[in-house]
Parts: sequence; structure tokens; C-alpha cells
Amino acid sequence: MNKSKDGALHEKGGITPPDSLSKSAAEKLKEKRRQSVSTSDLLQGLLAKDKTALSRAITLVESTAPKHQKQAKEIIEACLPHANKSIRVGITGVPGVGKSTFIERFGKQLADQGKQIAILAVDPSSSLSKGSILGDKTRMEELVKEPFVFIRPSASGDSLGGVARKTREAIILCEAAGYDHILIETVGVGQSETAVHSMTDFFLLLKLAGAGDELQGIKRGIMEMADLIVINKADGENQKAAKQAKLEFNRALHLYPLKESGWRPKAVTCSALENQGVNDIWDLISEYMEQSKDGGYFQQKRNEQNKYWLLQTIESRLKSDFYHHPEVKKELEKQLQLLSENKTTPFEAAEVLLNFTA
Repeated sequence: MNKSKDGALHEKGGITPPDSLSKSAAEKLKEKRRQSVSTSDLLQGLLAKDKTALSRAITLVESTAPKHQKQAKEIIEACLPHANKSIRVGITGVPGVGKSTFIERFGKQLADQGKQIAILAVDPSSSLSKGSILGDKTRMEELVKEPFVFIRPSASGDSLGGVARKTREAIILCEAAGYDHILIETVGVGQSETAVHSMTDFFLLLKLAGAGDELQGIKRGIMEMADLIVINKADGENQKAAKQAKLEFNRALHLYPLKESGWRPKAVTCSALENQGVNDIWDLISEYMEQSKDGGYFQQKRNEQNKYWLLQTIESRLKSDFYHHPEVKKELEKQLQLLSENKTTPFEAAEVLLNFTA
């Protein structure tokens, strides 16, 4: 169908900028994008506590591009001598428990004490669109303005329980940049608690009163990992229910033996919204850190975590190498087709594929 040039559906051309402006500007922009910061410059900026350099380094670590992975490896190796000098606190809880509000209040308290804080917040990725909102900087309006606070939201992707694939390396980079307190917020679903517990010194579990998850928390074994249970949103009409939940959790915690560090976990209440009870939480964390360091448990736990991440890295590398094997890629499509036609079973198909790397 022919469209009249005067018709409403006629598409007019855009405004063409002068050649002298558009071509030169476009070329400069392309050239700027093509230029990558050298490893030495990036490392120098990172060690000088430049937030931009730290952000770029973490982006390199999270990238799956081979050229980025090589540079990321060099940066991480150079940062190792400057790492392992922080207190790592894991914070988890079900969606809606108020993690972001709590972290903002808690982080502001630490910032006011002169501490340098890095917050690694893992946002859940959609299983359908694979996208994430990455809105923690938006939710933490006050904390993001602090000069010595670094907030880095990352997409969980398909990693275990929502802990970002490269969170472990991001911790090292933040420590090298001078951040002495690392807060790691997880999605709080599935097995994320196990993953965050394996990379932190102190594990804090946020709970809601009257949500019906007291017994579920005990059954899932989450309380065995928690060093402190904080019942959030203990304000208004919810104060009575929060006190009752605190009593029930403390009773349950006394049924467990002392942790290897000698620490007895406890439950407390707080209202992050009204900033009540948040100050006491840091005192408990400080008490735990002093106790675990005096008994030598702190370094023992760090050594165990390194062994754990060694094995996890090997598993991850084997999995990656397997799926990137050229023959496996071809055969996988074939086996998936046979599976859809009921001409094979998942176990037989797996056996065929695994034989390529045997």
C-alpha cells in the first residue's frame, strides 16, 4: 500500500547534525569505548580507593569474556597481598523482611563511627527474562551519599541460591580498596544461606514475627548457621509479636550445642524503620569477633573457607569446560532432540555426553 507523503503514517527523516560535529564526536566516542584501562592503571586507582576503578574491576571479574577474565585474574592476584583485612558480615532473610532498610541503618551507624563499608548486594534474576532490577542504590538513599561507603548491586544469575558468581572475588577487591567492613546481602531464598555462610565471618539472619516461619527456620537448619537472629519490624502493633518470637527463637537456640568458636547465638529485636535496636547489633558482632579471634577460631574458619572455595572453583571450571567442549555442544543438541522424541532417557543421554570428556 502506497503511503502519501502528506499522510499521518508518513515517517519523516530525523534531523541530520552537521558533518563537522557528528562524525568527529562519533569517532571520539567509539575510540573512547575501544580503549580499555590498563591493569596497572586500574590497580593503581583501586588501591587509591577510587570507587570508579573498583567498580570497573568488579565488572571485569563478573564478565565472562575471555579477554576480561585474563585481566581480572591479574588484578585479583595483585590485590591478594592487600586483602583479608576486613570483617565480613553476611545478611540474609526472606524477601520483604526489610534487608535493604536494615542495611542502610546499620551501615549508616558504622559510617558514623568512621568505618569504611562495602555493600555487595545480590539482586534476584528473573528465571524468565534473566534480568534484575539492581535497585539497592535507589533503596539506600542516605547511605549512598556517604563518602566512605561503596554499594555494588549484582545480578544473581543462575548461581547457587542467588549469591553472585564472583562475589568471592569482589570481596578481595573491596578489601584491597581499603574497605574494612564488607556487608553481603543475599536474596534469601533456596540455598543462598549456605553460600554466604561460606564466605563471611559473621552470619546474621533477619526474621519477621508472626510470619509462621519460626518452625520452618528450625527445620531447614538455618539456625545452625546463624550467629545472630534479628527479628525486624518490631514496631507499632507488631512489638508484642516480635517479643514473643524472640523468646521462642532463644528457647530453640539453647537446644543447640555451642558453636565451635564457643559462641552462643541469640535472638534480638529491632526496628530498622524507626532505628531502634540497630546500635546493639554491632556490639554483639564486635563481641563475637573478639571471642573468635582470641580463641584462634577466626583464622581457622578463614582457612576452611579457602579450602571450600578451592573445591567450588574446580567444580565450576569443570562444568564450564564441559559445556564449552565443541563435541559436547553438538552432541547435546542431538541428545535433547532424542529426549524429546522419547528415544533415550536423561541418564543414557548424560552417559553419552560424559564419554566425550572421559
